[in-house]
Amino acid sequence: MSRMIRGRLHAWAAAAAAVLVVTATTAAAPGAAPQDELPPDIAAIMHKAPYDHAQWGLLEIDTSTGRTVHSQFADQFFTAGSTTKLVTLSAAWHTVGPDHRFTTPLQAVGTRNGSTLTGNLALVAQGDLTMGGRTRPDGTVDYVPLDHTYANDLPGATLTPEDPLAGLDQIAQQVRDAGITEVDGDVVIDPRLFTPPALDPQPTPMIINDNVIDLLSTPTTQGQPAQLSWRPQVAPYQVTSTVITGAPGSPTDISVSASPDGTRISLSGSIAADAKPALKISQVRDPNAFGRTALIEALARAGVTVTAPSTGSNPDAKLPASYDGDQQVAAYVSPPYQQYAKLVLKVSHNLGANLALCLMATARGSHDCNDGFGIEREFLAGTANVDPGQFQLVDGRGVAEDKVTPTGISQILTYWLHSPEAEAFRFALPILGVDGTGALSCTHDCPAKGKVFAKPGTVIGLDDLNQRLTVGAQGLGGYLETDDGCLHIFYVMVNGASTPDIPGYLDINEDVNTIAALLQEHASADRSHP
Repeated sequence: MSRMIRGRLHAWAAAAAAVLVVTATTAAAPGAAPQDELPPDIAAIMHKAPYDHAQWGLLEIDTSTGRTVHSQFADQFFTAGSTTKLVTLSAAWHTVGPDHRFTTPLQAVGTRNGSTLTGNLALVAQGDLTMGGRTRPDGTVDYVPLDHTYANDLPGATLTPEDPLAGLDQIAQQVRDAGITEVDGDVVIDPRLFTPPALDPQPTPMIINDNVIDLLSTPTTQGQPAQLSWRPQVAPYQVTSTVITGAPGSPTDISVSASPDGTRISLSGSIAADAKPALKISQVRDPNAFGRTALIEALARAGVTVTAPSTGSNPDAKLPASYDGDQQVAAYVSPPYQQYAKLVLKVSHNLGANLALCLMATARGSHDCNDGFGIEREFLAGTANVDPGQFQLVDGRGVAEDKVTPTGISQILTYWLHSPEAEAFRFALPILGVDGTGALSCTHDCPAKGKVFAKPGTVIGLDDLNQRLTVGAQGLGGYLETDDGCLHIFYVMVNGASTPDIPGYLDINEDVNTIAALLQEHASADRSHP
């Protein structure tokens, strides 16, 4: 979503709890008649007022027989939103490998004299999405229903409890354990793995805390300043707040501003005295300089001093042409990529989805992230037996220009059924009523709870002419599990819906989730009464 649209939607958004991705506007698809007769309860939803000028697409296939249960415009392009990630992450899962671990080495470039390194330490960034910042003690990657990366767009985002600097602290401790207590030189981040592409959000080889600063405001007593906490705390970043605690029940309205270099962050506004802590984020503008300072500070915590100043730009001119003959003194090893793919799918992690294109490229020896598209196409046509013409993609995350057909998505989902990782992929999707972005629907009196495994996708913006919201896309794609354990593939998507406000959008989101739940119920009933 653009800054202008975000600002104009802010008053609406502050009044409601949203659950999915906000991106950009799109034009409504032309209307047309349905292609099959749907159950009355599903048809009634599709004919509600928000969909007067919208178009629905639906495809459901019984995988036990191959029978098409429902098909409505299955071969027509629909704006996909974040259901695009089903395509991107499938290709990356195959190309990078589910068991691949990112090893981020720290190289000693110079000479050792006892405990002193005369020279530089170079951290060779490997595109590790979290650098330990979400890793649980059991090695899995943590996530919450509404990720912190959406905190400025959607109320209700929360944090995982892990330390964003955990990976750097491990590296620093390894340096100390290797007997180095002083670096008479500098610390450099080596970002040469790939050239950051012109995507939003932009993936970079060095990523700490998703390249954002978390800003948490907690109410105190009415009329008093709210309590501020923020992370990760790395110099020279400073945060100030003038957020005031308002009356119970009053609106919570917090704004974030930052200096051009991102290092001076200010919060203003108010938070209701009875409100939950409100999370906001601010972008890290220079991930390499940020990572360098964070590593120098981690070294200091581990008892290793560095003579160079801890702040300032990343001195990449000091990087050697190669590391032949240099000593690796530390390394952080990530969880397997399957865990990162699960994170991206569960919370619709946009940075991780765009990063997947770069990781596919680097896996083939390229520094150009755009080469990831060719690898993705090769995977679709050559490995998954999927027609690439069923997709039009310009990124990895799912912006308004990305289009898919229900048939194309069903082909991807069919491919997974014949993969050794079929179950791992299915459980990496949000589960309706249980986890990820599916956790906030189908929570009470819902027979389909825990039986719909599906990636949602949303495209929403502002209709300036009519001062309404245009929901360019809202949909779900994945698997339905019937009560007796049979899997159905399904994809449901509406393009071109309209609503006056954010609560109306939430109703649209709930309509799509309800359709998925009803499909599961009808499929179960059909199997119990053949």
